[in-house]
Amino acid sequence: MLLEVSGLHAGYGETRVLHGLDFAVPEGGAVSLLGANGAGKTTTMRAICGMCHISGEIRFAGERIDGLATEAIARRGIAHVPDGRGTFSELTVAENLRLGAYTRRDRSVASDTQDLLTLFPRLKQRLNQQAGTLSGGEQQMLAIARAMLLRPKLLLLDEPSFGLAPLIVREIFAIMARIRSERGVSLLLVEQNANLALDLADTAYVLETGRIAMQGASSDIRSNDALRRAYLGY
Repeated sequence: MLLEVSGLHAGYGETRVLHGLDFAVPEGGAVSLLGANGAGKTTTMRAICGMCHISGEIRFAGERIDGLATEAIARRGIAHVPDGRGTFSELTVAENLRLGAYTRRDRSVASDTQDLLTLFPRLKQRLNQQAGTLSGGEQQMLAIARAMLLRPKLLLLDEPSFGLAPLIVREIFAIMARIRSERGVSLLLVEQNANLALDLADTAYVLETGRIAMQGASSDIRSNDALRRAYLGY
């Protein structure tokens, strides 16, 4: 397994959000975390990246990363595309992309950037445009492209479809599928749209108030009518 999470507890101050999660992401795999608002999905992402207080064990590529600084975790090959995209609105698209490679010291950043622009042709047309003037879908593409410049082994995506038009959402999810299949990057996805998430992921974990209520193959969860109605609301 590329990522193994065991007995994960996490929270903010005195508030506990996660209560002993166990899950894994295989190398080259795609896993989705599903559940209602407040179930603990975003906190799980933040816990993996060292952005909140945790206990438990997180292993990445066989090494423990719990307790490491966020930058050290990123250097090991975990890239995070947060809810809200997190682009630098006053910087241009090109400047945002350069920031994505800030931990790299190799000479292939320029070629990697050009390669990513073939995957995101909308961004190629807007390299000198301020990120804050892009559409929501273009900003989401920029956030993913910037994360990919870390050359990650694992990409964490938090609500990539939020607030976007259906046509743009389909385009972004098609790009994420290509990132996995063509570049071998594993995906851990938090997504409110369960249908989209189950289409992309092989395995899904359903969270309820900080605990895993159900897990299994995406196809099994999709076909379980009672589970979908109880936990996913459709």
